[in-house]
Amino acid sequence: MTLTEEQRAEAGRLLRRAEHHVAPVDPLSELFPGLGLADAYAIQRENITRRLADGATVVGHKVGLTAAAMQQLLGVDEPDFGQLLDDMVHRDGGTVLAARYCAPRIEPEICFRLARHLRGPGITVEDVLAATEAVAPALEIVDSRIRDWRITLADTVADNASSAGLVCGPWTPPAEVPDLAAVPVDLFVDGEPVASGTGKEVLGHPAAAVAWLANTLAGFGTALEPGHVVLPGAMTTAPFVQAGQQVEARFGGLGPVSVTFV
Repeated sequence: MTLTEEQRAEAGRLLRRAEHHVAPVDPLSELFPGLGLADAYAIQRENITRRLADGATVVGHKVGLTAAAMQQLLGVDEPDFGQLLDDMVHRDGGTVLAARYCAPRIEPEICFRLARHLRGPGITVEDVLAATEAVAPALEIVDSRIRDWRITLADTVADNASSAGLVCGPWTPPAEVPDLAAVPVDLFVDGEPVASGTGKEVLGHPAAAVAWLANTLAGFGTALEPGHVVLPGAMTTAPFVQAGQQVEARFGGLGPVSVTFV
C-alpha cells in the first residue's frame, strides 16, 4: 500500500459522505496522489464493513471492467470487483428512487446464483457452471460517487466498483440455457432500443468472469458462498438513466427484467 492509514480512512469518509449526501467528490486519485490498487480495495473493504455494522448483509459480488472497451478506456488488462448488499436489491418491475444516486447508469447482465462454494485458485468456467444453481436476467444500477465519472481503476475499486443496485428477473436452471455466451440481450429505455449485445461480451463467457472472481478472491482469503449471487459484467454499453424513465432488458432464453426510475 502507498497511502497511510489516515489517508485511506479519509478517502473512505469522503466516499461515504458523497453517497449519503448524493454529492460526488473529486477523484480520489487526484486528492490522494499515489493511491494504489491495494489501497483502493482496503478502502472498499472498510466501507463495506461499516455498512455491515449498520445492519446490511452481503448477498454476493459484482465484477466490473469485463468489456474490452472499458479496459482500454481505463488502461487496464483485467476486471475489478465489488460487493452486493441486501439493501442494494430491487424488485423486478418495481420502482427505484433516482434521487438516491449521483449519476446512475444501467447495465444488462446475466446473474448467477451459486449452489455451492467456489474457492480459488484454479477455478474454471466448467467449475462455475457446475456450481451454479440458476441464472437470471438482471439489471445492474451503477453509480459513481466520483464527480463526472472521472475515474481511474483505483477510483472505481475504492467506490465498490461503482456498484449501486441490482434487479433480477426470473431464475432458470443453467441446463436450460446451454450456451450463456450466445445469449442475446436488447436494452430499452422508455420502449426505445438503446443497446444490444451477447454473453460473449463478458470475457468471452459470463462464467469466465465468475471464475476470475473466485480466483481473485482467493488472494484475499475469501470464497464465493452458496446462495450468493454474482453479476459478471455488462453485455452492452451503460446508458445514463434519470427519473421518469423505464428500463427493460430482454434476454433470449432468459426473459425480460425491468425497473422504473422515479
